[in-house]
Amino acid sequence: MNNAKIESLISDPQRLIALDAVHNFRDLGGYPTINGQTTKWRTLFRADGLYRLTADDAQAVIDLGVKTVIDLRTDNEVKTRGTFPVDKFPVAFHHLSIIDATWNDGDTPVIEDTVEFLVWAYRHMIANAAPKFANAIEVIAATDVLPLVFHCAAGKDRTGVLAAFILSILGVPDEIISADYGLTELGMKRLIKWAEVNQPDLATAYANMPVRFAAADPRAMAIILDDLNKKHGSVQNFVREIGVSDQTANILRESLLTN
Repeated sequence: MNNAKIESLISDPQRLIALDAVHNFRDLGGYPTINGQTTKWRTLFRADGLYRLTADDAQAVIDLGVKTVIDLRTDNEVKTRGTFPVDKFPVAFHHLSIIDATWNDGDTPVIEDTVEFLVWAYRHMIANAAPKFANAIEVIAATDVLPLVFHCAAGKDRTGVLAAFILSILGVPDEIISADYGLTELGMKRLIKWAEVNQPDLATAYANMPVRFAAADPRAMAIILDDLNKKHGSVQNFVREIGVSDQTANILRESLLTN
């Protein structure tokens, strides 16, 4: 698929859900698969920190039909920053922490090159958290959970890897998955611009953070997908090996694809 076609797909005006305080809430619909089907619109969403939602934002999420929220952040992030306002809005809430500590809190090597750093980070995360990703996939395939949104803090790393696994199961080509991941670069810019006005402490934290921590270079995701294809034959084979059953994969295709 040529670059112009991919750019048209990822920049579809239906994709970004405009909210006041959350800046990377995106629809995973409208992507073609290798089998000639298309991912459904308004069924599965990926996002950044939903704890920042205003009341109007949260209502907008509910108005999309969202029934289920999966929060992939650490226990500490949830404790210190809060969650989707489950006490005020009717959703089924699942806290499925993918990693035990974020890069700021964990033992992170100094790798200056952005792509090399992201590839290290995602290889490390996949190696250590594969069963947790499988658990999240099982929740997405459960009965009566859709429409559903999954998110972490920036909607980039944990969310990006889970989105890649889901889209791969559905048969979306790797180059589209990588391009979709790269859209988070724009989301990060929107977040930082908003934070400068509304949350100066957050803006300062990003300003003092190594640039590689906030990057979402699609080349990194392309390398990760190529890794899995070479080592396991396909990403679909990999998710099967980590515990995602063929039945679960088939349910996802039935639920999330349209002809």
